[in-house]
Amino acid sequence: MSDGIEVEQMPEIVETSKPRRMPMATSLDKDAIREAYEDVRSDLTDTEWAVFKFDGPRITCSVRGQCFEEFRQQFGDNERAFGYIRIQMGDEMSKRKKFIFLTWIGQDVGVIQRAKMSTDKAIIKDVLNNFAVELQAGVDNELDIELFREALNRAGGANYGTGVRNF
Repeated sequence: MSDGIEVEQMPEIVETSKPRRMPMATSLDKDAIREAYEDVRSDLTDTEWAVFKFDGPRITCSVRGQCFEEFRQQFGDNERAFGYIRIQMGDEMSKRKKFIFLTWIGQDVGVIQRAKMSTDKAIIKDVLNNFAVELQAGVDNELDIELFREALNRAGGANYGTGVRNF
């Protein structure tokens, strides 16, 4: 070039990788979730639990049922999910239904998805808002009906029975 100024041509930069996708905001299938929630809470149905899973960025009701063993089988090591379960509590003097809200984060779930569960949980709790105990689990042995009953007993306060003590 003239005037003693040297200009260097910059090579053209070619983008070889695809742009990263930003995670979409979580949404709810509110009608289906509310229907399952009311079904579990109703004394007129046999439904004892409901499981809510992610379909992309949307939380939906994936399944409902009656047997606790079926409930346990709904959660995988690489899944994030929520459960709502009705458990009959009480003693020979009184029986009552209590409800547990479960957050499941499987042990193979990545860090970002784990972190996102706190905000996702807040969203679903707008619909599933009546429960005695909230639990979090991530491995199969934490899905134990006796552990759930113990948590409900601790949350229930006084536990009356016949008054007979075993020493």
